[in-house]
Amino acid sequence: MRIEIPREVERFGPIMFHDVQKVYELDAGLKFSKNEGKENSTIVRLSYESLHEIEEQMVIVVPVMEERIKLIEGVLSGIPNGCLVVIVSNSPREPIDRFYIEKDAIEHAARFMGKQVMVVHQKDPVLAKACETSGYKYILDEEGNIKSGKAEGMILSTIIAYLTGRKYIGFIDSDNFFPGAVLEYVKEYCAGFILTKSKYAMVRISWHSKPKIVESNLFFAKRGRASEHTNRVLNSLVSNYTGYGTEIIKTGNAGEHAMTIDLAAKLDFSSGYSIEPYHYINMLERFGGIIGNPEKDVLRNRIEVFQIESRNPHLHEVKGDEHVKDMSRAAMEVIYRSPICPEPLKQEIMEDLYNRKLLKRGDKLSETLSYYPAIVNADLKKFAKALENQPYAKHLKADLSKKIKNAQPGLIRDKVDEKGDHLPDQGKVLEMK
Repeated sequence: MRIEIPREVERFGPIMFHDVQKVYELDAGLKFSKNEGKENSTIVRLSYESLHEIEEQMVIVVPVMEERIKLIEGVLSGIPNGCLVVIVSNSPREPIDRFYIEKDAIEHAARFMGKQVMVVHQKDPVLAKACETSGYKYILDEEGNIKSGKAEGMILSTIIAYLTGRKYIGFIDSDNFFPGAVLEYVKEYCAGFILTKSKYAMVRISWHSKPKIVESNLFFAKRGRASEHTNRVLNSLVSNYTGYGTEIIKTGNAGEHAMTIDLAAKLDFSSGYSIEPYHYINMLERFGGIIGNPEKDVLRNRIEVFQIESRNPHLHEVKGDEHVKDMSRAAMEVIYRSPICPEPLKQEIMEDLYNRKLLKRGDKLSETLSYYPAIVNADLKKFAKALENQPYAKHLKADLSKKIKNAQPGLIRDKVDEKGDHLPDQGKVLEMK
């Protein structure tokens, strides 16, 4: 791959938000090929071998919920062979066992592909028991089952990824029509991890375009309908603290993203569609120096967030206007409810919701989200022990002798001083338009 270095960077304490990077060539050749040459200092050449080394240390998670089998097989075919694939399904098991059909089809395809694949069901009682015995009961309902929901599935897959001993975790939506786009996303995850100088890093994909049919022609829209608003508000939040306007964040709702497992293990989660923008919020809450001091290891290593623009258009199943509205409402709520969100920005969010008719003027923003602490709050040794008799236990090879933890355990949002002394001085806040 040939990719430019980030043109701009926004620093927020130990967090570095890199601007969107452009990919100039998807395959730039082998490590010792003739075209090695002398590279321009603003363009980095990443060989096939270098990318492959990262792939062999990566878990790719594909959440599934009643997707078409052909669509899942297409996504599976696009994931590089070196990656370990973890399918977390929450498809119904009655009256027809949809999960059994998915599992059989995926494992059959994987045999022909020679691919390592783990298929688990979100409601598996064994996984629920593992959560209970490890002390991570936050995602269990009153009956002791794992709750339905995207965030709960992502938490489960993050724990599984950590237990594999691999260094990176990436997420790919299961409704992507282009296997080539899936392949590209994973390559771009790898590119970000090669470029980072920290063990705490995140890579988020900025779609090149989303094709739509307009009057019988294809129109390649540059931005998603919800993303534009989420990005603007996230940038306003950063600006409220730095005192300088910024447009650095362009991937607020990015479903395609990857993290080093060291960072993934330390981040809190929020429920539903809010989970992607909450990654940004929680990094600012926990490591931005707003609520207490960042832990020493993070200060020493820093956190790097890369945003890479894909070359392939992103085409996924159309889920309707209501889906877009739900996603946008959740993103606005998770920012609004954050203890680091200043009052002027809360007013801006409410006005935005009223103007877009996502909320009736005069109504209050209801609290619909749940929050879950980072997986470092679980006893991962006990979690692994509970899975030792499962067929996929052979993939769980992590060295758990050294326990990881956050300097401030539990939810960071619960550690806030109610006086609001951590919020920016309202007299000095910039007016955001």
